Amino acid sequence: MILLRIGVFGGTFNPPHIGHEGSAKAAVRQLGLDRLYVIPAGIPPHKAIPSGTPPAEMRLDMTIAAFSGVPNAIVSDIEIKKIEPSYTVDTIQTIKKEFPAAGLYLLMGTDMFLSLETWRESETLLRAVTPVVFPRCNNDFSEIEDYSNVLMSRYGVKSIMIENEITDISSSALRDMLPMREGSRYITDTTYSYIIRNRLYGAKPDWDWLREKAHSMLNPARIPHVDGCEQEALSLAERWGVDINDAREAAILHDITKKLTLDENIEILGEPGIKARMLENNEEKLLHSHTGAILAKTEFGVSEPVAGAIMWHTTGRAGMTALEKIIYLADYIEPKREFEGVEELRALAYENLDAAMKKGLEMSVADMKARGIIPNRTTFDALDDLQA
Repeated sequence: MILLRIGVFGGTFNPPHIGHEGSAKAAVRQLGLDRLYVIPAGIPPHKAIPSGTPPAEMRLDMTIAAFSGVPNAIVSDIEIKKIEPSYTVDTIQTIKKEFPAAGLYLLMGTDMFLSLETWRESETLLRAVTPVVFPRCNNDFSEIEDYSNVLMSRYGVKSIMIENEITDISSSALRDMLPMREGSRYITDTTYSYIIRNRLYGAKPDWDWLREKAHSMLNPARIPHVDGCEQEALSLAERWGVDINDAREAAILHDITKKLTLDENIEILGEPGIKARMLENNEEKLLHSHTGAILAKTEFGVSEPVAGAIMWHTTGRAGMTALEKIIYLADYIEPKREFEGVEELRALAYENLDAAMKKGLEMSVADMKARGIIPNRTTFDALDDLQA
């Protein structure tokens, strides 16, 4: 008597994508699986791991994220933790020992299904499982059916073909797409966030995805300003020969902690005693620049130059990079800004970057003094540096 119906779905999952997730959901539903073991391979025996592949532990993390929405799915490290190649027959035998009365269903794509008899100890494997295949396209059906008949005649095993919505994507194609800011629609949001946070596969964030994430962290009234800052930063970057991608990332993310409370910003900084110092020096309004730079690195994996541009976009500093100057000015003169002298400053920003920075800093100092605010020391350092 079969007590449990257990599915086993292995692969490198490099990276896992919605095709994997959709196939798993369809299998659980159509087979009535009580459990689905999703097993990322540590060292696959059938193909070499491509260069640039994340460590096994990170592939495990991605797989956990990707299959978190699949009913009855359990992501196992049984193969990841091995130091030698992982063979499916060994994994199946391990599961069989724990659940001797269970019915085991081995899930795979068309290519792997058609090569089953080349696997290690294939006869032992095929007498222990029911092969379950996900078609890669509609043209696969006849080929799958023909090979199913072969396996039935040779081993007495009946194969099952899962009916599911076919997703025309592969992990190898995704690895090519991710550095081009493409592919996010083929990966679950949690998994894509993990990839971007760690900049795996040389990934760069899809612009719409990055804006959506940044906007969700802002007060709605601030979104037009951030969009305007992005527009201005791109124009300035193009004018002054600065990487437009760095400028865009910094502009989109520069205010992501602006709406946080003082205590929330202090928690991100994680520095004992800093709250008292900030209050004493009237610097709490500057915190969002520093915490924004921290979150931009930890949550969105930005480079140090981009984080620096976010950190200094409010006060400036001595020795500013061209990118930092551009983000400072874009924040100051974006199209929604309206104040006396802004048109002159906008024109100057496209004529002489340093002169515009000097004028912008001077205007900022004058405005703060008029409102009874003591400017930050780093602002004066930036002015002194520009006048040197």
